[in-house]
Amino acid sequence: MEESTPRILVAEAIAEDAIEILKTGGQVDIRKGLPPGELKAILGEYDALVVRSQTKVTADVLSSPGRLRIIGRPGVGVDNIDVEAASKHGIVVVNSPLGNSVSTAEHTIALMLSLVRQIPRAHGDLKGGTWNRSLKGIEVRGKTLGVVGLGKIGTQVAEMARGLKMHVVAYDPFIAQDWADRIGVTMVELDDLLRQSDFVTLHLPLTPNTDRLIDASKLARMKPTAMLINCARGKLVDEQALYEALESGRIAGAALDVYSVEPATDNILVGSDRVVVTPHLAASTVEAERSAGTDVAQQVVDVLRGLPPTSPVNAPIIPAEHMALLNPFMDVAVKLGKIAAGIMEGQAKELIVRAQGEIATVAIDPVKAEVLRALLGTAIEERITITNADAVAKGRGLRFREEKDTNAGNYASSLILEVVTQKGKTMVSGTSFQGRTYLTGVNDYVLQIEPQDISMLFTEHVDKPGMIGAVGTVMGQNGINISQMQVSLGAHAGGTAMMALCLSQQLPDDVFKQVLAIDGMLKAKVVNLS
Repeated sequence: MEESTPRILVAEAIAEDAIEILKTGGQVDIRKGLPPGELKAILGEYDALVVRSQTKVTADVLSSPGRLRIIGRPGVGVDNIDVEAASKHGIVVVNSPLGNSVSTAEHTIALMLSLVRQIPRAHGDLKGGTWNRSLKGIEVRGKTLGVVGLGKIGTQVAEMARGLKMHVVAYDPFIAQDWADRIGVTMVELDDLLRQSDFVTLHLPLTPNTDRLIDASKLARMKPTAMLINCARGKLVDEQALYEALESGRIAGAALDVYSVEPATDNILVGSDRVVVTPHLAASTVEAERSAGTDVAQQVVDVLRGLPPTSPVNAPIIPAEHMALLNPFMDVAVKLGKIAAGIMEGQAKELIVRAQGEIATVAIDPVKAEVLRALLGTAIEERITITNADAVAKGRGLRFREEKDTNAGNYASSLILEVVTQKGKTMVSGTSFQGRTYLTGVNDYVLQIEPQDISMLFTEHVDKPGMIGAVGTVMGQNGINISQMQVSLGAHAGGTAMMALCLSQQLPDDVFKQVLAIDGMLKAKVVNLS
């Protein structure tokens, strides 16, 4: 072949249809199971690399990338690829975020039906020689399905459930109700979903905010007849609490495809008669493998031909002089996004990012991407970049826009995030000074505090003597350390005030309730910054 012909290395098994597409873009070498050292030694000879989940594409493997231009990963997750290292070398990383959504959604529905009709037990009885017609199931028609996380997979599940004549409610703060209306889904708060639903299905990524989201307190809110389905991430559920809830009859059943530790042969839930289990098979279909493989293969071929990919994981290179100005505000963007997500109320409709001062003189796409990533941190598994941020927001029915003003008032530069919801508007602002991030405002309250600890507590209360002491007493009595605290008065004298506290640990639910019970306390919000 001519020297200019692109070379493509396929390091793991992918669909044959994908191989055929890759062959249209260059010479394809299939070499499975390469040790890291051998992969590193030959990688620079290739223009493209295709892997799945087993091959670890580390910074060391990428240290001498040679002519490598693109890495493709059929599927959603790219945990086995050092995306930052790839970006530094100008290597595009692509995935297939839609490839397994239908398969996972179908598996969710299959587990739900297997659970309610007791199919595994009936199958086992009959295979064992017992003709057991005493087993009785329940119909799903007319029942309520609660979908926690209405992303690509959650949406597919909702649409399939609607086809089964189920009523569907969902919890996802960053899905506009107008968009949910189009698929016949009612958006509700998580506690309301748990109380209403006959079945609860989880479709969230695993983050510090979602780790063991379904714990004993959440399970206690569910109906005794309710059932839980999890095809997302095992650690979304406190498995011991779920086992105890099942054995005590607190809830009626569960169906699981994922576990906190896998393989899960010794998992306590696998041995329960109230649980239907499968070994992480939700995305394992011929169609999903073909869809994800052909999607990524086409993107690899497109990039090799000089065309843009459809699902880039990493962002294009930003001029160094622009990033020097924006870099201090990347952390500001993350903190503002997390704080806004923690204190906003209602379903989001519109997101506005305002850049003021010096940063308004350059493109702020990287900052916008960080804001959106922080806001959607508990709701989306897809990696958000400057390439796809607008598309991700649009796909959730959110208006996402930027505004610029070269006048920043008291600061050289500042960033403002405004989230418009069905219940009102939340606005947070911040700046960076000498490399440190400062929160400068929440709604109408002016602040100057560093959001640098594990969590923050924001209170809004009647402006009267004793409130600071009352909150401090609650914290002291419960051993909660306050590293910073600031009080800001509202616009009208004798009205309301806001207290912002930085805490060196997460605030337990019982302590939060004690804060809310303080006389004169109007509202309080806890924000996880870890």
